[in-house]
Amino acid sequence: MKKISIMIPCYNEEENVVPISEAVIKELGKSLPEYDYEILFIDNDSKDNTRPLLREICRKNPKIKAIFNAKNFGQFNSPYYGMLQTTGDCTICMCCDFQDPIEMIPKLVHEWENGYKIVCAIKTTSKENKIIRFLRTCYYKLIKKMSDVEQIEHFTGFGLYDKSFIEVLRNLKDPTPFLRGIVAELGYRRKDIPYEQAKRRAGMTHNNFYTLYDAAMLSFTSYTKIGLRLATFFGVGVGAISFIVGIIYLILKLIMWDNFPMGMAPVLIGMCFLGSVQLFFIGLLGEYVLNINTRVMNRPLVIEEERINSNETDELGESCDN
Repeated sequence: MKKISIMIPCYNEEENVVPISEAVIKELGKSLPEYDYEILFIDNDSKDNTRPLLREICRKNPKIKAIFNAKNFGQFNSPYYGMLQTTGDCTICMCCDFQDPIEMIPKLVHEWENGYKIVCAIKTTSKENKIIRFLRTCYYKLIKKMSDVEQIEHFTGFGLYDKSFIEVLRNLKDPTPFLRGIVAELGYRRKDIPYEQAKRRAGMTHNNFYTLYDAAMLSFTSYTKIGLRLATFFGVGVGAISFIVGIIYLILKLIMWDNFPMGMAPVLIGMCFLGSVQLFFIGLLGEYVLNINTRVMNRPLVIEEERINSNETDELGESCDN
C-alpha cells in the first residue's frame, strides 16, 4: 500500500490544527481510501495553545506526528525541514490555515499517479488583499525577467513531491533553502494545477512587510545576477555622464569666464544624487553578502526540541539537520 505524507507547518495556529487534521483525514478516507497516510505537523515555536492541542491529537492517532522546534527558525527553514522528515511515497505540503484547499489533495495524487514527480498548485485567483496580490504579480513578472532560472508564478510551495525529489532535497545541504526556486531549478517534469486561494479560516496572518521583503530578497539574491551587474553598469554610466558634464562646465567656464557662475547648487545636487546611488547599491551588495554569509556558516536548518509519534524505524530522523 502506498503511503501519502501530509506535511503541515504551523505557528500560533491553535484555532486550526485540530480542524485541519480532521479535514485531511476525512478527505483521505473519502477520496483515497486505498492509501496509507501520515500527517506531520512541524511547529515553529508557537506561543499559544498549539502544542498542547498537537500533543492531544497525536495521542489519539499514531499516524499524526509532530516536531516541535526549539525556537522560530523562519518561514522557509521550518517547512523545508519538515519535508525532509516525511516517510511517504509522496509528500504534500499545505498550510494550516485552510488557504490551501483540502479538496486539492486527490487531484494532486491523481497527477502523481499519472507519472509526474512534482505537482504544483498554482493560485490563479485569490481572496487575499487585492493590493498585495497586485504587488505579488508585479514581483513575479520582474523576477522572471531578471532570473536565468525559471520562476513559477504564484506558487507558494503547496503541492505534491515524489519521494525521489525529497531525496534530492536531503542531499542539497542548503542552510537557506528557497523551495519555490529549487523546484523550478532542480525539479523533475512537473504538472501545474490551478486553484483559488481561500481566506484564512481563523487567526491572523503571520506575513508582514518584513517577511514578504525577506522572501523577495532571498529569491532575488539566490537566482539573479542583475543586481550586481546593474550596479556596475550604472556606476560606469553615471561616471561617464559626470565626466562629460564636467568637461562641458569647464569649457563653458573658460569661454565665458565672467558670465558663467557655477555656484554650489549643481555640486550639492550631484553629491546627493551620487550618495543616494552609492547607498542603494551598498545595501543591495549587502543583501548578496548576507546570503553568502548565511550559506557559508552552514548552520542546521532546525534544532528540534521534541518529536511525537516518531520512532526509530523511521528512515529519516536526525540525519536531515541540514
